[in-house]
Parts: sequence; C-alpha cells; structure tokens
Amino acid sequence: MYSTFSTDPARYAQALRNSKRVSWDIDLDVLRGRQFDFDQHFLPAGLSGLRALPFLHRDDRRLLSQIQGRTYANVFGLVERFINAKVLELSREHSLGDQVALEALVRFSSEELKHQELFRRLEQLIARGMPEGYRFLLQPDEVARAVLGKSTWSVLALTCHIELFTQTHYRESISPDPELSPLYKDVFLHHWKEEAQHAILDELEWLREDQRLNPAERDAAVDDFIALVGAVDGLLQLQAPADVEYFLGCCAGEYADAEVEQIGAAVLGAYRWQYIVSGAEHPRFAELLSRLTTAEQGQRIERALVPLFASTRAVTG
Repeated sequence: MYSTFSTDPARYAQALRNSKRVSWDIDLDVLRGRQFDFDQHFLPAGLSGLRALPFLHRDDRRLLSQIQGRTYANVFGLVERFINAKVLELSREHSLGDQVALEALVRFSSEELKHQELFRRLEQLIARGMPEGYRFLLQPDEVARAVLGKSTWSVLALTCHIELFTQTHYRESISPDPELSPLYKDVFLHHWKEEAQHAILDELEWLREDQRLNPAERDAAVDDFIALVGAVDGLLQLQAPADVEYFLGCCAGEYADAEVEQIGAAVLGAYRWQYIVSGAEHPRFAELLSRLTTAEQGQRIERALVPLFASTRAVTG
C-alpha cells in the first residue's frame, strides 16, 4: 500500500523555527580556535569496527579511529554536495507557492554549504597532525553528478536515509564516548543539531515527490534507489582499502597477513554499517520506505541489502 502521509505545511514551519533556534557559527561555536589533540580518539568503537580487531596495539587503535574519523568527515562533506544541489532544485518548486516551505529549504541549502565548509576546515586541521600519505579518493562533483542523474524520489530516499543515520551515530555512539576528542565531538554535535531539521524536510519533500508518481514511475524509482545504494557501496570499496593502506604505512605494530586481512574486512564492514546499514535499520526510514513501496518492491530492496548486512556482523556484533 502506498503512503497517505501528510505533507502538512505546519511541519515546514516547525523545521524552520527549529533551524533558527539551533543556528551556529563555525568559528564562534564549533572550532573556537582549537587544534586537535592526537592523543585522543576521533571515531568511537561503535562506528569504527575496532571491537573486531582486539589484536591491534593501543596506539594503533587510536590511529585507526583517527583515520576513519577523517574519512567519516570527508564523506559527509561529499554527500552534502549532491544534497545541496537537490535542495536548491526543489526550492524552486516552492518559489511561487508556500513561502515558509521556500524559506525552510533555502535555509537548509545555506546550512549544507556551511557544513561543507566545516568539513573542509576539519580536514585541514586533521592534516596538520597526521603523517603525509592520506588519500580521499572520492570526487564530490563527480559523485554528485552521478547521484543527481537518478530520479528525484530515489535521491530523496537516499538523502533521508543519510540524514537520519547521522543523528543515530551522534546520539548513540559519538556523544556518550568519553575517549573522543572534544573538538571532534563538538563538530558532530553542531552538525546533528541542524541535520535533525534537514531530516524532517527530506521526509516532507520525499512524500511530496511520491504523490506525483504513478506505479510504473515509482517502480523505476525503487530500482534507482537500489542502484544508488550499490553505488555508495562501490565508493566504500574504493576508499576502505586506501585507508587501510595508509594505516599500515603509519602504524607502530607489525601484523601478520591474516591480521591485515581482518583489518581490511573490519574497515570495509564498518564503512558499510556507517553509510548503508545503520540508515536502513533506522526505524523512521524503515517505516517510510515500507509505506512508500509495495511488498514486492520492499523485497527487492531487502535482497540488495542482505550481502551488506552480512558483511557488517563481525564489526557490529
């Protein structure tokens, strides 16, 4: 059965009010002139897969959390490139209509631009304290062009999925971990504050787009969404080995071939959990997806996800 969710204009107004209430400045509220302390972890064990690697030396565990934390921030900077482009496109559809919805989306776009700047600044700060040789292989503009070539329904599904899991990651893993860098935690605290409003707007726009589609168009959009998930996994399979190679070139310990293989599997599994599985498991995303698709379409999506879920079991327990 397809959705009967409401796209109540009051929800746009509430998201706009909340956005104004939690607004922040990169320098005044987040960075505050600080530098990173590289004696601290960046990404928590609940996201990094370190629990699957008990043989790592203590210093190497910290190093791997820092490398993954660096990539984690860079991936957010990347996805916000295509998210912002889609939001700008959608905002034009409200330009001669609901001006509150228009303002909410324009503000959404402005915040995404701010987030991209924040993550660029974060990369610069991290690069100062880590050895040379780190490579972020993914090209934001190329990825954005590929994503935006898919249907709006599928792009909004992916976007909603991303902005829901960012909240879960912060609340359940980043915020409660006492070992993490306070600066790193503050970046994702402030990011979370605005992403919480973005997720509401993603949902509203996804529902609005869904109401335009006939069954054949929606079925094609489901295939597009499956293709986008596959494309995300392809990007992770590209970046994970680069991060492992960098780690092995910088770490203090020496590891046997079997242990190196375990490190590679753990990093890829962690990335798949971070960017795909944790969003697919989010209760709100699962509810929306089930309401917007038929049982057969849901089964197609599930079949595409099964191998990815299996690869994350070792790192998530």
